[in-house]
Amino acid sequence: MNILLTGATGYVGSNLLKQLELRKDSIRVLARNPERLRGKTLSSTEILQGNLLDPKSLEKALTGIDLAYYLVHSMGSEGSFEEEEKRSASNFAKAAKNSKVQKIIYLGGLGPENELSPHLRSRHEVGNILRESNITVIEFRASIIIGSGSLSFEMIRSLVERLPVMTTPKWVSVLAQPISTEDVVQYLLEAADLKLEESRIFEIGGPEKMSYLDLMKEYARQRNLKRLIIPVPVLTPYLSSLWLAFVTPLYARVGRKLIESIRHETVVNDDSALRVFSVKPMPIRDAICAAVQNQG
Repeated sequence: MNILLTGATGYVGSNLLKQLELRKDSIRVLARNPERLRGKTLSSTEILQGNLLDPKSLEKALTGIDLAYYLVHSMGSEGSFEEEEKRSASNFAKAAKNSKVQKIIYLGGLGPENELSPHLRSRHEVGNILRESNITVIEFRASIIIGSGSLSFEMIRSLVERLPVMTTPKWVSVLAQPISTEDVVQYLLEAADLKLEESRIFEIGGPEKMSYLDLMKEYARQRNLKRLIIPVPVLTPYLSSLWLAFVTPLYARVGRKLIESIRHETVVNDDSALRVFSVKPMPIRDAICAAVQNQG
């Protein structure tokens, strides 16, 4: 197959690229800043400069492509990330249809349709826009992704490492269904060879339902750190984002949007992914252990 990967400089995309390069397919990467990939890919991997807001660069990138991975988001945008994501998805869907792309694989966010934050609402809307192209779309919806370099894990790591005593807002106790990076990448890889006649949405998660509080406690246990965590119900998502910015300024802008999405449970309600794919998600304790060992 001729495969296009977008989002290759991001966390999941960079991990997926390494695995895609082990296949016998032709790999093309679209990146805003190709220099970030120089020396990090095989010589056979084609790197093109462009972005999803530039239709002309998309036309070139999608020409001759059979399968496209859509792994981009606009959470780091200084403007309206929702509008930017809609434009990006619309441009991509149109160009993919014109280029007769056969399949799009998209990684979105897990959350109940009737209780969506702006972030998750935008993630779901991107999936809808891609499906409107009438191209077969496989959309994976994941909750917290655990791995060294992922936003969620780095938030947890930074908070636990820096604060011996934490007063935590209510949202840290909301249940999620974390999944390891390795398992997410495996789902994305297997989807490339999955034969489908229509678009599908798959909810993916690890074997346990856990909260950010549970994850912080497990991280502290594995790092042999004694931490006192005091839950308080008064910190709003806005105040929480200020608190997060104080201890993890690197993730302040994206972290605030992420926090706003943790008001409701993000757990798997449809486990069909476990029947369709061969992936057997690892326990979160193992995922955190691997992330701790790999953190730089």
